[in-house]
Amino acid sequence: MTDFEVSDPAEEELPEDHRSGFVAVIGRPNVGKSTLINALLGQKIAIVSPRPQTTRLQQLGILTRDDAQVIFVDTPGLHKPRHELGRFMVQVARQALQDSDLILFVVEGNHMPGTGDRMIAKQIAEAAPDVPVLLVINKIDLAPSNRLQTHVDAYVELVKPTDWVAVSALRMAGLDDLLERLIALLPRGPRYYPADQVTETYLRNIAAELIREKVLLYTRDEIPHVVAVEINEFKERSDDLTYVSATIYVERDTQKAIIIGKGGQMLKKIGAAARPEIEALTGTKVYLELWVKVLPNWRKDEKLLRRLGYRIR
Repeated sequence: MTDFEVSDPAEEELPEDHRSGFVAVIGRPNVGKSTLINALLGQKIAIVSPRPQTTRLQQLGILTRDDAQVIFVDTPGLHKPRHELGRFMVQVARQALQDSDLILFVVEGNHMPGTGDRMIAKQIAEAAPDVPVLLVINKIDLAPSNRLQTHVDAYVELVKPTDWVAVSALRMAGLDDLLERLIALLPRGPRYYPADQVTETYLRNIAAELIREKVLLYTRDEIPHVVAVEINEFKERSDDLTYVSATIYVERDTQKAIIIGKGGQMLKKIGAAARPEIEALTGTKVYLELWVKVLPNWRKDEKLLRRLGYRIR
């Protein structure tokens, strides 16, 4: 999964029953996986968008308590790939299943199981038959009260999980119960990361994802998933100022025009929304400079995908 150093036990006194492990968060696109991880961590490390397939890269979220360390692996939603980028995303998700100590299978409680849920249940059974599965039935706040139990029963019958729990990640409901059930299913083990570390993702990569999130948020009706963001420069100019230069890539000139907007207003709006979230990451003021460039058919070009950080195995 990743290279790491186990924390020195001489420096930390852990309880005898301390539990730890990697938890793959899996599910169809847009079921609330990133929202759930952010809610459990109490801070934002994964971008959220109403559009499906927002998450592209595997990202770790580390939750440390006195009795446990949970390493959440936020994965792209499993789907039928249509290009090289899609194939990369599916490979990332499948690898996370095989490398995990526990699988969180997230579904929508306001719907009956669909084709995508059945496909994922089958892939879990084939790729990771010995890994315990905690079924997380999300969005219960959106489910009609007279239908919720029917939906729950259908998902439990489909997945046959080790355990299940119903939550609303958006409304922070049921998360304490989820965390206790989750930790109970992890093996006994040490801390793999320092107690104060929340992610192993570089700040510049999180900044790129935050910018992409704002592009999806403000252009979701016009721009499909043709957007990639590359950080050109991420440098501390002083103790209280960080300079960030980023390029937003699209595939066509018409898409570039939409992101820039009339008189540059859309690009300014994207930058104004991303800047405070990057400032929260760095703990400094941020001078953010954004550029938009056309990179034709980048999602279908393996060399361009590697350049942009999407490395296919």
